[in-house]
Amino acid sequence: MTRLLIVDDEALVRAGLKMILESDDGLEVVAEAEDGADAARMVKEHRPDVVLMDIRMPRLDGLAATREVQALPDPPKIVVLTTFDLDDYVFRALQAGASGFLLKDTPPRELVQAIKVVAAGDAMLSPAVTRRLIGHFAGDPRADRKRVAQERINKLTEREREVLVAVGRGLQNSDIGRKLFMSEATVKAHVSRALVKLDATNRVQVAILAYEAGLLDD
Repeated sequence: MTRLLIVDDEALVRAGLKMILESDDGLEVVAEAEDGADAARMVKEHRPDVVLMDIRMPRLDGLAATREVQALPDPPKIVVLTTFDLDDYVFRALQAGASGFLLKDTPPRELVQAIKVVAAGDAMLSPAVTRRLIGHFAGDPRADRKRVAQERINKLTEREREVLVAVGRGLQNSDIGRKLFMSEATVKAHVSRALVKLDATNRVQVAILAYEAGLLDD
């Protein structure tokens, strides 16, 4: 059973999310919070596996709340919820350690599947979403960004580099395994080692790094 915490200042949104999520036998909403200021306390109290985090809340926004939750020992996965697919807070929340983001109008079946994917430790960003995130971060004007990215990637083995490129293209672990003729467990191991070597907290940061290093140009 995957335990969930919903953090959103709109009661109607929380009720709708709970109804959708608990329609699946494998998901349980164990708590709700109406503001980001309550998120860290609720996580410590209820120990959810995944937190659905709204962005715009009156006292403490989702960005600050994500940072607080990520600072806890053994934090849960965080999925940012927003009505704005290019809201700058979303990108900053991903940088703060969120596992990905979903639009609030995501179809119920896709929402349930995304939560399961995140709970399993896999990526939940579609290739289209990954490309948009990369495009946003690629606007940084620093001239040496490509050189720095390449230097960081040089720490990887050839196989880890191949996996990095596949992650950068938005592929899920199962797809990467089929493409590179590896088991899904082996792919996960390569991804985990790459995250450590690159000092990255999530797959979005890895995808951005692959873009900046010029590995996705082909």
